[in-house]
Amino acid sequence: MKRVDDFRLRMGNKEYVPIMIGGMGVDISTSELALEAARLGGIGHISDAMSQDVSDRKFDTTYVKEKTKTYKFNINNMNKAVVQFDLDHLAEATRRHVSSTMEAKKGNGLIYVNCMEKLTMNAPKETLRVRLASALDGGIDGITLSAGLHLGSFELIKDHPRFRDAHLGIIVSSVRALQLFLRKVSRLDRKPDFVIVEGPLAGGHLGFGMDDWKQYDLHTIMDEIHAFMKAEQLGIPVIAAGGVFTGSDAVSFLEKGAAGVQVATRFTVTSECGLPDNVKQEYFRASEEDIEVNGVSPTGYPMRMLKNTPAIGSGIRPGCESYGYLLDATGNCSYINAYNREVQAHPELKKVTVMDKTCLCTHMRNFNCWTCGHYTYRLKDTSHLLADGNYQILSAEHVFKDYQFSVNNEIALPEKQEIVAA
Repeated sequence: MKRVDDFRLRMGNKEYVPIMIGGMGVDISTSELALEAARLGGIGHISDAMSQDVSDRKFDTTYVKEKTKTYKFNINNMNKAVVQFDLDHLAEATRRHVSSTMEAKKGNGLIYVNCMEKLTMNAPKETLRVRLASALDGGIDGITLSAGLHLGSFELIKDHPRFRDAHLGIIVSSVRALQLFLRKVSRLDRKPDFVIVEGPLAGGHLGFGMDDWKQYDLHTIMDEIHAFMKAEQLGIPVIAAGGVFTGSDAVSFLEKGAAGVQVATRFTVTSECGLPDNVKQEYFRASEEDIEVNGVSPTGYPMRMLKNTPAIGSGIRPGCESYGYLLDATGNCSYINAYNREVQAHPELKKVTVMDKTCLCTHMRNFNCWTCGHYTYRLKDTSHLLADGNYQILSAEHVFKDYQFSVNNEIALPEKQEIVAA
């Protein structure tokens, strides 16, 4: 019976434990979580989502305060086109977050940054260029392009001195998306160093339609990707993601040719994860019926989350003057439109309810948007229910090694902690 540890992920001329922890924002995949993956010989991600706010919390900078002050005059204006990010501040925040993480790195593994194209920030091309280049400036080992087709992303950094030595990869959910990306970057003579294939059971944003995600299966998509890679004689490592809950799940993909697996759900309830402990308990307690795929994200992508997430039905005022990460090139966001629609329809209410969209920036920043993977309801089986009614928080090392060494779909429970009276 094979274990994940019987395989290795080869990137360039080096080999790694074929376990990659996915990039969860905002600062859910913390530096501490990524550093543990690297220390243990795998690959960890940090997210560059809302990097200025993350910097303010970690390094006592004042980027959000300054932006809020600059655009305070526009708070009551429905038109947000004037709200722009200071690109120098964006670059500084990204570099600071990345470089501080890389300086702390130990072990033989790698740390990547997850970069979402859908963070359009009222200037899609300009802000994406700064985010990508600044991550490379900060010394990141690699960049994973996510939440979008990224057809122009390589072009944005083609002149960066690290364009050809840093690991650059993309997340896709179909052969067609991969083909489009490869066709677009072919003229740069720079293929991606890895491809993550994310299936329909993943957490957060999904690369499928609201009505058809159930029709797809990760194994089938992986088989199609493998066939395409073989036909085109492309030796790009392919990594399976979405619904890989046990080491045996991972082995089932590795035996069929996957170079590695990306996992995330089981790490949401570790001490290194950025979610508050009370939210981790919500994940532990969730049943299968508590999980849904909905369309509340302003990005237009379906999103998997817990049904009781505070973000659903919230009618908070759009916080674009402070955040505004989802403003499109014309300063619009579907949540702004939905919010203003409800305000106009119910002028007598001090606070409206908006069911069809949510202010993703503010809610993700406050950990009030509880995105999750399909198998979140199984988390309770990975830990102990303690005497105080809470589940024991795990360590990232414990979860990583369980993936690495387990067999027969077994899940190793941690050594039980006892509640000590204060």
